[in-house]
Amino acid sequence: MKFGLFGVCSGICADPAVGRRLARLAEDLGYESLWTGEHVVLPEPRQAPSPAEPEFPMLHPSTGLAFLAAVTEHVLLGTGIVLIAQRNPVVLAKEMASLDVLSGGRLVLGVGAGYLHQEFRALGIPFDERGARTDEAIDVLRALWNEPHPRFRGQFTSFNNIQSQPRPVQPGGPPIVVGGTSRAALRRAVQKAQGWYGFALDVEQTRTVLERLHALERDIGRPDALGALEISVSPRAALDEATVDAYRELGVHRLIPLLPQDDETRLLRYVENLARRFLER
Repeated sequence: MKFGLFGVCSGICADPAVGRRLARLAEDLGYESLWTGEHVVLPEPRQAPSPAEPEFPMLHPSTGLAFLAAVTEHVLLGTGIVLIAQRNPVVLAKEMASLDVLSGGRLVLGVGAGYLHQEFRALGIPFDERGARTDEAIDVLRALWNEPHPRFRGQFTSFNNIQSQPRPVQPGGPPIVVGGTSRAALRRAVQKAQGWYGFALDVEQTRTVLERLHALERDIGRPDALGALEISVSPRAALDEATVDAYRELGVHRLIPLLPQDDETRLLRYVENLARRFLER
């Protein structure tokens, strides 16, 4: 079982001094990865299904992770998740390739379609197009990262006679991890991604989603080039040994617990205690 930490560029971790201390400590303790989420804007006042109060700070993922890349050497840096339906995928390809280069090939690109209609409205992007835009954007990224002479003609993006340099350090580009539990998200993970990410799921919820995910793999097939699907989960509740074992028995490869965001001392103590309990097993 691999262990990551979620929330490294948000809340109190948006303070660069706190983020630096956290990242160095996590790397020294042997955590495999550090993960950050994304929202460009949040509705004010808070409205469902917004995940946080509008004043909650969230650094832009590539900016925050580039900073953490500069103060670490080995730990992987994950987006959990980038809302690629809200992005120009040509710009995003350059942005994430740059992050992969600056980090020495340590990026894991988690992506999702998004769910805050208020955010889409502020960005001027039709909310009902988010699924189609997400599927197409993944294809655009891979074309720009891999094709010798990139060309693409899609519903939202078309180009030819261009280059986007530098390419990512990782052959084929950073591994793509799809977040979400809708049928569309699970289908996207099976057909287009190296991994799937379930956020704030307990053991039974994870079991149910994985049954659906594996059924889709059998029904629609999975490209051989993508390899086995890697499963990551952010647990809903605090972890103990029995719960970690239960996730492992389900076939979860990586657990990414949520960091406390109310106090730096509590945050760092949490990271140390979690490592003592699970990374030294």
